Amino acid sequence: MELKTYPDREMLAMGLADELASALKNCLLVHERASFCVPGGSSPGETFSTLSGVDLDWGRVHVFLNDERWVPEDHARSNTALLKRTLLTDRAAAAVHVPLVNDAETPEAGIPDLAPAFEAELPISLLLLGMGEDMHTASLFPGADRLADAMADDAPILMAMRAEGAGEPRVTLTRRVLAGAMETHVLIMGDAKREALERARKRDPLTAPIAAFLRDATVHWAP
Repeated sequence: MELKTYPDREMLAMGLADELASALKNCLLVHERASFCVPGGSSPGETFSTLSGVDLDWGRVHVFLNDERWVPEDHARSNTALLKRTLLTDRAAAAVHVPLVNDAETPEAGIPDLAPAFEAELPISLLLLGMGEDMHTASLFPGADRLADAMADDAPILMAMRAEGAGEPRVTLTRRVLAGAMETHVLIMGDAKREALERARKRDPLTAPIAAFLRDATVHWAP
């Protein structure tokens, strides 16, 4: 794991956006397209706003979320809507969005129609993860109902997930898919998450899921 620290969150957003842009450009030099897997939530918003204006061949970039709440796009807690407002705008509006939710009543019912599109996106070219203070990442929550299945080496690409701290039912990419990314970055902010990161490095991934992805990752942190 490489840890990069920044004096403030504005500098983190600029530095991380620059690294992500460089990684995407390098990937497009040698591949027909790049798959870019990103977290939801508010933390990457400033990074995404900066990245969205970068001049690169966005039409060859396929963007999708690490995970999503099973809610319609017009729901206040939809990460898909947030992604479209922050990253898939400006020049990045030309990117191809691979949806992680559909109109099915439950994630279990919706996954069979969603999963085939992700098979063509693997391995993930560039992965950006977030982390909660409970050391979850994507919708791999400690204590979640199917965490062990989602962390298994033979897990499917997508799984439904329910957990006490998750709120709504979720759909998530599984450990083997995320861990297979060609390049991984992790974004965290604040002292509490820095402390959680240090705890996670010494824990089993079944109790600290972010630990499964740290070995080859670059972690970006600001107070």
